[in-house]
Amino acid sequence: MLQILLISTFCSLLVGMFLVHFSYLHERFSADHDLGGVQKFHVKPVPRIGGVPLGIGLCAGCGCLVWQLGDLRPLLLVVVALPAFGVGLLEDVTKKVGPLPRLMVTFIAAALGYFLLGAELQRLDIPVLDSLLSKFWVLSLLLTVVAVGGVAHAVNIIDGYNGLSGMVAIFILLAVAYVAFKVQDVALMGVCLAMVGAIAGFLFWNFPRGLMFAGDGGAYLVGFMIAEVSVLLVARHPQVSPWFPLLCVLYPVFETLFSIYRRKFLQGRRVGYPDALHLHQLVYMRLVRWMVGSKDADHKTMRNSLTSPYLWALSSVSVVPAMLFWQHTGILMIFCALFAASYIYLYRMIIRFRTPRWLVLRRGCR
Repeated sequence: MLQILLISTFCSLLVGMFLVHFSYLHERFSADHDLGGVQKFHVKPVPRIGGVPLGIGLCAGCGCLVWQLGDLRPLLLVVVALPAFGVGLLEDVTKKVGPLPRLMVTFIAAALGYFLLGAELQRLDIPVLDSLLSKFWVLSLLLTVVAVGGVAHAVNIIDGYNGLSGMVAIFILLAVAYVAFKVQDVALMGVCLAMVGAIAGFLFWNFPRGLMFAGDGGAYLVGFMIAEVSVLLVARHPQVSPWFPLLCVLYPVFETLFSIYRRKFLQGRRVGYPDALHLHQLVYMRLVRWMVGSKDADHKTMRNSLTSPYLWALSSVSVVPAMLFWQHTGILMIFCALFAASYIYLYRMIIRFRTPRWLVLRRGCR
């Protein structure tokens, strides 16, 4: 397992190095030149093809895993993820693929996983629903496709600041790897560690300096892999509660659901309408007061990066209890409710300028 982790990290790090060093060769089509959008917080054009080192690192790690186990399924999982990764990377290069087509293609990838890998959700530990899911495979397919596509899209939603989604994804994948170890599923544990290594190699270039962004390709790849290994873990091992992976990914998922509710019912806008009112954006604007007003690029980049640890802490509030109580559905449900309440309470405090002073990070301008 250590070998898999090191190989995937090294390959991702090496590919990232070449992309950053030779950025002048590809930045005219790979860089994010939009510096004025409501969801843009970088100060200069940055390559957004971090999905390339992520994908290569994942392939290298899974290749090592296949060689060790003599089992081709880890590579088949990578193949299934290709549509989600490809459509995201296409958006990174062309800037012309909307969120709905990306989501639809991710649904197709989830359907491929359902039929080719047996990645299916047939239980939620809710008796009536479990009975329906076991009797009607179409319902199971629909639930699986929506869950996998939704998680992939949710990870893309929180991919807004240096290191934010990457570190959150590492927390989640390590939790899934831990439970895979507990149930002795070596293949799934290896895939998780391969993805962790690929993200770690990418983060060297992304955090804190922001030399490269994961882009839609990277975010959809990471989110899809998190969702697929979670579904496979629950499908293969009845002792694992289906609420375990839900609690693990609850931060990005609840961020997405709350944003839909906020835009549709509170603001009366389209669900896909872009704004700067995600929780991570509010943290950036109202909690991280580092060098506010400074025009220095390094100060702005530092302020960007200092936003992420707030959300890392929030994510750990759900991931840690998920690891501790991965077999106990009732307890996991309670923690899901507590997290949702905590998120709403924190959001209301920040939006109403009632945040405790100890949460505000200040440093005067110069």
